[in-house]
Amino acid sequence: MLHGMINVYKEAGFTSHDVVAKLRGIVGQKKIGHTGTLDPEAVGVLPVCLGSATKLCELLTEKKKSYRAVMLLGRTTDTQDTSGRTIEEREVSCTDEEIRTVMGRFLGAGLQVPPMYSAVKIGGKRLYELAREGKEVKREPRPVTFYELRFLSRQNTEVCFEVTCSKGTYIRTLCADIGEALGCGACMKELIRYRVDRFCLEDAKTLAELERLSREGRIQEALLPVDTLFSVCPSARVTPAGERYLKNGNPLTEELLEAWEEPKLQQEENPERGLPESVFSKEGLPENIIRVYDSEDCFQALYQRKQDSEQREVFYQPWKTFFQT
Repeated sequence: MLHGMINVYKEAGFTSHDVVAKLRGIVGQKKIGHTGTLDPEAVGVLPVCLGSATKLCELLTEKKKSYRAVMLLGRTTDTQDTSGRTIEEREVSCTDEEIRTVMGRFLGAGLQVPPMYSAVKIGGKRLYELAREGKEVKREPRPVTFYELRFLSRQNTEVCFEVTCSKGTYIRTLCADIGEALGCGACMKELIRYRVDRFCLEDAKTLAELERLSREGRIQEALLPVDTLFSVCPSARVTPAGERYLKNGNPLTEELLEAWEEPKLQQEENPERGLPESVFSKEGLPENIIRVYDSEDCFQALYQRKQDSEQREVFYQPWKTFFQT
């Protein structure tokens, strides 16, 4: 079984679940999960977790995501993108400067109402299922954060922009909200997700490329091992006496750990990115996390350094295990 992450390039026409299903067939294993849904017509980065790395799916959905979008001014649709039914068309008279000003109002923390055509569940049913039945229900606004929102270019009624945002954000809804604020309405025409944390568009592999690598017995080339996601953390190996404690997920004392190493951070091949190899920064993890390997140098778990109530004895408590079965 493969354990790690693959940066998949999701192509238009596939749902995120389609990608997972096809990848299961390519690698021949069931234990696979994705880290954040992309709309069927959207393309771009979709990090996928395999084997023991599926425990990271929830953690990775918390990561910032960056998109490049094309917004079509003057048209509103029921899906908030151009695939939907047109509800209204209005004249567009706003200037580029007015668009920049309105975009600036969305920067920072705010609230966003999820669209009816979304996978959000209300009353046990997906919103898109209710929408297809012609029903519209009240949706509570959800907290979102826009860290960056940059106007790139404009051609007539089409506006290209880039946005970096928090999890759970709908770029379709952002387009619709910007359009309403401009007074002309808008919907999304194109969407590319070009970054999820350290996972970049230029490194993503299409399903066809992954299928070729699998046929050639080279799928490991596309796999990012679990421990490298935490390369900001020190590492240690258990002693022979500590092996059974580790395998059973028990706490470890300092005497049961050896071969300590401090993190050796390497920069990405492209120095302009300036990103460390690790996906998880120290700020994104609890304090005093270490990577723990078994006596055969196989990564098994993340442990957290603790002290007893009298602050005298140091021990290590399991934080997340990645036992490879």
